[in-house]
Amino acid sequence: MAAQRKRNPNGAGTITKRKDGRYQAAVYVLQPDGTRARKFAYGKTWAECDAKRRVLLAKVDSGIAVPTRSAKLSEWLPYWLEHIIKPRRSRTTWAKYETHVRRYLVPQLGKKSLERLSVRDVRTALKMIATASSSATAKESHKVLRSALSAACREELITRNVVTLVEAPKVDPYEGQLWTLEETLAFILTARRDPLYAAFMLAIGLGLRRGELVGLRWQDIDFDGRTLTVRKQRQRVRGENYEADTKNRRKRTLPLPVLCIAPLRWQRMRQHAMRVKAGADWYETDLVFTTRTGRSIEGSNVLRSFHRLSAKAGVPRIRVHDARHGAATLLATGNVHPRVAMEILGHSKISVTMDVYTHVPDALKREAIAHMDRMLGRRRR
Repeated sequence: MAAQRKRNPNGAGTITKRKDGRYQAAVYVLQPDGTRARKFAYGKTWAECDAKRRVLLAKVDSGIAVPTRSAKLSEWLPYWLEHIIKPRRSRTTWAKYETHVRRYLVPQLGKKSLERLSVRDVRTALKMIATASSSATAKESHKVLRSALSAACREELITRNVVTLVEAPKVDPYEGQLWTLEETLAFILTARRDPLYAAFMLAIGLGLRRGELVGLRWQDIDFDGRTLTVRKQRQRVRGENYEADTKNRRKRTLPLPVLCIAPLRWQRMRQHAMRVKAGADWYETDLVFTTRTGRSIEGSNVLRSFHRLSAKAGVPRIRVHDARHGAATLLATGNVHPRVAMEILGHSKISVTMDVYTHVPDALKREAIAHMDRMLGRRRR
């Protein structure tokens, strides 16, 4: 008499022989919505069925969702946000992706199943999003959906990502306006008595991002060595002001321009006076730019002050980030090597720096053409 197979332990699933001669494995697996359900797998032999059972158990141990039916996008996208994006990406990225999922992707494609989603469905949805909002929004939704379906492919929920077969909507590149040297000097002269004067000088002189300005601490500034280290930034997401890593998650130490030293010393004296005046109400954060009670300031307040001073100085209204591009242009004007500019600006790729460097002033263009004229003219002789 053949020895009877031992029963699998609880949670390890079961294997039974069907009336048609095949074997059937049953395992409780995780669903995209967080619940558990029974998943069946079939094989011609017991060993084949057992191998499929082990694969399912490995996914259970890894916390990978294995839907017992084809999941709809309205089920998969929230699961992807909560279990894949939220633990691994920054809060700002998660918030941006969540907005596109909630406002655009689920309303347009939520009823579609992952397996039955077609190229035509995606193309139609992107066209609707572009009509209701903008081509830029549709392009970002394309990026979010492509990432979500790539994750579904990795978890073997689908065999192909149809979004990769759909071309992203075309968007005209943002052409930020840059101040001339005269306009920059006019703004600096107007901003000298503003509480955020030192912040604006750092934005213009070193190209610091707005989040890096409001997240700068006194411990990051070495007046004796004349260096400034960018370690963190502050962001506001869904009503919460919090400290985060820099955009490329790397700190960078920069030489402190002479024109920024006096404004920073003035800011330190001004903050000391505010600390004395606030007394027990002072909240110590070590931040360079604070409210009257020592708490962190909002990046939106930096932008408002920047626009107010721009109007007062009579210069074009630009973003604080455009001042960062202006710093890159000044570096290009000074013939600073792009690799050096990349380290100063904190870009993650040299290609980003080169894109910024394309904002070349007309004077440099004329100088380059004159140089070519001199070379070609000498060759003719």
